[in-house]
Amino acid sequence: MLQVSKLIPQGQGLAPALVRRAAHLELDWDVRQKSRFDATASNGRSVGVFLPRGTVVRGGDVLITQDGSLLRVVAAPQAVLKITACTDHGHGHDHDGAFDLMRAAYHLGNRHVPIELKPDHLKIEPDHVLADMLRAMHLNVAEVREAFEPEGGAYTAHGSAPAGGHAHHGHAHAHGGHDHGHGHAGHGHHDHDHG
Repeated sequence: MLQVSKLIPQGQGLAPALVRRAAHLELDWDVRQKSRFDATASNGRSVGVFLPRGTVVRGGDVLITQDGSLLRVVAAPQAVLKITACTDHGHGHDHDGAFDLMRAAYHLGNRHVPIELKPDHLKIEPDHVLADMLRAMHLNVAEVREAFEPEGGAYTAHGSAPAGGHAHHGHAHAHGGHDHGHGHAGHGHHDHDHG
């Protein structure tokens, strides 16, 4: 079995052509949030992954085996609940779906549920109790098979303390990763005509 103990987040610094040619590991979220697991690469080789505790493996990351070969990580499609806003609650007037999604993210976050946040939807692992709660909040909930990449939060620390970096009490808030969400609040209204 081939040992892996090094991870390069998103393959930074590697030649894209090398990464594209590399064998890949297709892993679902349950496996990617573990720092130690066994898997089979696309080329049929068995690999044993031993990463620093608390490491979360993301789709697009590159693992380096003991013999120096690269393995590209692919987030496997898995059963997830995709949560989207209803823009009209039957009252005849438009409704701000962005606020409903924000409120849903708040309630899910309060329950420490891993959530993938997107400008127009949320994704969580299947849970019928949460699905019922979200439907009661006037949201659409659909079970789909898609890759699941939840936000890093208090329960995960992606590469928690990189060399020379700093992890604050186990909740790695990737600096610079927060700005991408702020541009969406103002233009949530243009989505309402598609329904």
